[in-house]
Amino acid sequence: MENQTKVKYFVLLGFSYSPPVQSCLFLVFLFIYAVTLMGNILIMMVIRGNSLLQSPMYFFLSHLSFIDFCYSSISVPRILMTLVTSRTISYSGCIAQMFFIFLTGCTEVFLLAAMAYDRYAAICRPLYYAQIMKAAFCRGLVGSAWAIGFIHGLVNTLPVLKLKFCGQNIIRHFSCEIPSLLALSCSETFMNRITSFITNSTVAGSSFFIILVSYIHIVSSVLKMQSAEAKRKTFSTCSSHLIVVILYYGTGSLRYLRPNSASSVIADEFFSVQYSISTPMLNPIIYSLKTREVKEAIKKIIKYTPLISHIL
Repeated sequence: MENQTKVKYFVLLGFSYSPPVQSCLFLVFLFIYAVTLMGNILIMMVIRGNSLLQSPMYFFLSHLSFIDFCYSSISVPRILMTLVTSRTISYSGCIAQMFFIFLTGCTEVFLLAAMAYDRYAAICRPLYYAQIMKAAFCRGLVGSAWAIGFIHGLVNTLPVLKLKFCGQNIIRHFSCEIPSLLALSCSETFMNRITSFITNSTVAGSSFFIILVSYIHIVSSVLKMQSAEAKRKTFSTCSSHLIVVILYYGTGSLRYLRPNSASSVIADEFFSVQYSISTPMLNPIIYSLKTREVKEAIKKIIKYTPLISHIL
């Protein structure tokens, strides 16, 4: 098929401010990226190396950290590059970035749903928990999340390859997300927008439904508990997951599911920073602070690792 694309590269105009401000932003995003990498790698190391953290809950948490590691690495290095060197990104590089944003974003959504189901099984069906959440079943849930994410990425990315870009190549954003790309196309994008809306609504709606139903059952079970201490422990176990869900779903939905008439460059940048940059950094911090077992395991690693202890 003949390549109809005239535009060979795009220009990312996100965070286009004065040089001093861009230098400050570079340091801020570099710090965020460093914290994100160290935090998520630490979570994965702690769970893999601690025999007490081999339950399904921590199995999913380690995969969440891996996805956050990947998700952040898709956008932040590109942002750092635009702040200090070139703002251009090749056409193929832009399309690839868009695909991987869809892949990791959708995978994280369904992994959060799997984590909610795990909490439901542990709290509402404790006698059958070991039978329900077998190792093979957990691996299947994670594999299914990645498979759905891959299909979601293809379904939204392949139609973009058929679009014409006839001169307008300035993306008023810091990454190649589909709303920004569709705004530049000189061919009809109605079907692309419909496809994006339907697939994103289906992904967000189905995964959120699983989370919502799981937590309705969890809250119902907790309210029936007689012990105040048991209620506190149960809510403490679920609170970290709920915080992550609210942060991720809230800003992601406002970015992808709101109408174009309500869109603005500043709001789009804010929402994208939250779900693609801040949330991957905050997830390990939230789980470290809210999950006692993870906190204790990290303390042991810091205690017996002089270099980390000295840095902290």
